[in-house]
Formats: sequence, C-alpha cells, structure tokens
Amino acid sequence: MYIENINSPKDIKALDTDQLKALAAEIRSGLLNRLTKRGGHFGPNFGFVEATIALHHVFDSPKDKFVFDVSHQCYTHKILTGRKDAFFNDDCFGDISGYTNPEESEHDFFNVGHTSTSVSLACGLAKARDLRGESGNVIAIIGDGSLSGGEALEGIDFASELNSNFIIIVNDNDMSIAENHGGLYKDLKALRDSDGKCECNLFRAMGLDYTYIADGNDIGALIEAFKKIKDVDHPIVVHIRTLKGKGFEPAETNKEDWHWHMPFDPETGKGLWESGGEDYGEMTCDYLMKKMKADRSVVTMVAAVPTNIGFTEDKRKEAGAQFIDVGIAEEHAVAMASGIARNGGKPVFATHSSFFQRTYDQISQDLCINSNPATLLVNTASVYGMHDITHLGIYDIPMMSNIPNLVYLAPTNCEEYFAMLDWSIEQDKYPVAVRIPCNGVIHTDKPVDTDYSDINKYKITQQGANVAVIALGDFYQLGEELAELIAKKTGTAPTLINPRYITGIDEELLQQLKSEHSYVVTLEDGILDGGFGEKITRFYGTSDMKVFNYGLKKEFLDRYAVEDVLRKNHLTPEQIYNDIF
Repeated sequence: MYIENINSPKDIKALDTDQLKALAAEIRSGLLNRLTKRGGHFGPNFGFVEATIALHHVFDSPKDKFVFDVSHQCYTHKILTGRKDAFFNDDCFGDISGYTNPEESEHDFFNVGHTSTSVSLACGLAKARDLRGESGNVIAIIGDGSLSGGEALEGIDFASELNSNFIIIVNDNDMSIAENHGGLYKDLKALRDSDGKCECNLFRAMGLDYTYIADGNDIGALIEAFKKIKDVDHPIVVHIRTLKGKGFEPAETNKEDWHWHMPFDPETGKGLWESGGEDYGEMTCDYLMKKMKADRSVVTMVAAVPTNIGFTEDKRKEAGAQFIDVGIAEEHAVAMASGIARNGGKPVFATHSSFFQRTYDQISQDLCINSNPATLLVNTASVYGMHDITHLGIYDIPMMSNIPNLVYLAPTNCEEYFAMLDWSIEQDKYPVAVRIPCNGVIHTDKPVDTDYSDINKYKITQQGANVAVIALGDFYQLGEELAELIAKKTGTAPTLINPRYITGIDEELLQQLKSEHSYVVTLEDGILDGGFGEKITRFYGTSDMKVFNYGLKKEFLDRYAVEDVLRKNHLTPEQIYNDIF
C-alpha cells in the first residue's frame, strides 16, 4: 500500500499517475473506514480525492497555501498532511475535527465551517504575501454551491485587483447540499456543456483568467492543468467538473442524502442509528405543508438546508412555488422575507442558529426597522445543537433579542411551539423569531396559549414562595427539576415561570415577586453575556432581591459532550441548589 509511506505532501511527489490512482483508492478506503463509524461529510470528500492529490502533487504546501471553502472537502488534504491515522486507525478518530484547523497542522490556515469565505480569506493571504515581498501560490478552493453566497461573489469581484498570483479552484459537482438555485448556475451549466468555451462566463466578466477541466476526477488531467498555472502571475479560475460522492454508488446516486451522513453499514449503505420517534423537522414540514395548502399566501423559505425543517425532495416538489430555496444566501432570504411580508405574503424562513449570525444586518435593517410580519425559525439554537466550533448555536439570544421590534419566542414543549408558530404566521404586526426546541420532542397535556399579542407577559406555571425560577425555552425542564428539588429539600415549593418571550421583561410580574420571594433564578440555553438573565438582574439591581443567572460561558466550544458543558457551567439541579442555599 502506498498510504503507509505517506506522511506529508512531499511523499507523493515522486509517484506516477498510476500510483496516484492507486493511492486515491486507498484514501477512499480510509474515508470509508472513518465515515461508516463516525459519520461526517461524505459526498464532498469522496468527490474531491483526485483533485486534492493533484494539488499536493504539483504545489508545495505549506509555502503554497490552500484555503478550503467550508472545508467540507478537506479530509483527503488531512490524510496527505500527516493526519491519516484519524481515518485508518479507529482509536485516533477524535484527533481531528471535521474542518481545517490550524491547531492540527501547518498546512491548515483557518478554522472554516461556514460557506463562501475561501476566496476572501485567500485574497487576504495573497495581499499580505505581496506586501511582504514574498513568493508562493495562494489557492482558494470553492464548491459551486458556495458561489451563491454573497461573500464569495464579493471576493471574486475583488480578486482581479490583486494583479499577482492568485488561483481559484471552482469544484463544480452541480450540487449544493441539495440542488443549486440561482441564475449563475445556468452560466456554470453553459460552461460545462461548452467545455468552458461559451461566451457568457461569470469569471471572465469579473476580470479573471479562466480555464476548464472537463473531468475533475482524472488525476492526469488535473496534474497537467495545475502545472500550467503554477506560479501564474495573475488571478485565474480553474473550473473543474467533479462527481459528488465518487467511488460509492449510493452517494453518487443520491447526492443530497449523502452530503453528510451518519454512521452506516458499508455493505448496504443503511444507517446504524435508530431513527424512529418524533422529529421537529418532519413535524414542522407537515405543519407548514397543511398551512400552505390552506393559504396560498404562506411561503416557506430555506437557504440551502431544506431538511433542517424536513423538506425532502418530494415535499419540496409538492409545495411547488410556495417553497423557496435561495441557495447559500441567508441575507437575501431575510430581506426577501421582509419584502414578501410587506406585499401581503406570510413568509417563514428557517435555518440554523449558526447561519442566522450572517443575517444580523438584514434582520435589523430590512426586517425590524420596517416592522414587517415575517417569521424566522431558529433551529439548533441550543447547547443540545451542533457541537463543532464553527456551527455553535448558542449565541443567538444576545444577538437577536436585543434588536428593536423583534419578538423572539422560546417554546418549552411541542404544543407551545406550534401554537407560537401559528400565531406568528397569522399576526400582522411584528417580525417574529421562534426558537425550535432542541432537547427532544416534549409534549404537555396542559393547555397552551394561542395568542401571544400581549408582548412580554410571562406565565406562572407553579405558584410558590421564597425562590422564583424563571426557566427559558429548552431549560424549562431543568427548571422543573430544580423546583422539585427545592421543594423536597426546603419544604417550600418555589414559583416556576415560563417567560416565553426572550426579547423583553414582564416588569409587572417581576415587581410582584418582590413581596414573597428573596431569590430569583434564571435559566437560559445560551451564553449569559448580553443574554436573557442579565435583563432580569438589571431590573432588580436596586432592590434586595438576590438574582442567580445560569447559562453558558462566552467561549468557543468544540466537539463537546453536552453533560460535561452543563456540569462545567453549574447547570444541574444539585449544583444550582447548592449555590443558592
């Protein structure tokens, strides 16, 4: 096996094309070993094996710098840069992250997990190189799906002004996570169909040189093309056509399902996890499908992640024009939702909390200043959400709850979630965001309110004395456990409150608590700095009320165990009780 002797990119320089093809097969076996057992980004990595081998064969990393967009396709790069054990040795799986990481290797330059950034980041590397009078190639690697992101187009627009070595590898597999959306993909198709020769060429229009490689999985063709543009003295786009999921038939056939995949049986392709049970994605999809069928003005919107709310390909087709996937363009989605709402539509835009971070300006400027009644569904906004450092969903409360005019709601159970969602769609006064619960589908047999127009009115779910527990959203169940423990140990049941509204305080209720309570405890599933609990503390600042705020420390977490993070932040009933008493 060749892989046994590959410990750095230098080790593949002397291999010929046939040997490199054999190496590609060995690398896929390593990818399969890890992905079947650990899960991860399958399709992007299987499709980019040959291109990565060719890049490292021709260029000289780390002097020549590679910047991977999203870094969904960086696994082969990791294997060739001294990290192969994390793919071939099960005991080493935890040694690496799923993304490029400068702490792992000198061959990685950025922690990258959000899309459309590589060209801009690489522009910065090239500019610094030129200012310092240094040499070396700078190569930005970006997938066709990422081109729809505004930052990618901004970077490509600027790149021609560098007037020095700058290489953009466009990995075109005719897919985003799901199918691509937008007019520029007609141009990419025309370029593919014409072998790169059609007159309409986005990249040339941006002032860039351009070359096309029809088979981006042909190592020989890639090496020949890369040799021609190595040390080029001006910006150039190398457009390569690859097959997403190449080398594994199920991934080649069903590209969307195999973009990212849970552990599976390599013989059958069937998942090893037990699905079953209720799922908010599927339930939200079913609810919105019924809503759209009953009301033509209801529109569901996503940004390249349709299954984050359960819209599989069949559901998207069934919804027709009432379903919109804007591609990787969250900012556009929020502004467009504002426009739909202004003209009488009822838009619902859903994406992950981490991706909403890109839309702050649009939520503030385009949506909330105009007070247009659009609905934002914030998914995986929780310590229970995604665990990678680039995809953390725990920063939404400080970011969104402090935007004027926005009503941000935190349901505590399934019934409350759908009641809030229904109210938001039908009301015509406020821009509303709803946190999709992330701690499992929890039901209640108690009635939930259906009208949330009386903004910032909290709900007392258990009347007690001495201690008031204000438990927000996903941490309401923690509040229930804490209330039970306090009653058991002190003999006095505390007051338990479901605040429901993240964006404001119920001054009347908080004032009333002063008469029979000495302590207030706030619980929130997000970082404390600038968050919900601090609003409560500020209210009681001049009084004798003692307030305890519980949530998460402001930090970047990576690949964490939820229980460890909760305990570290004193988020267990026993720890909180001991703090108070």
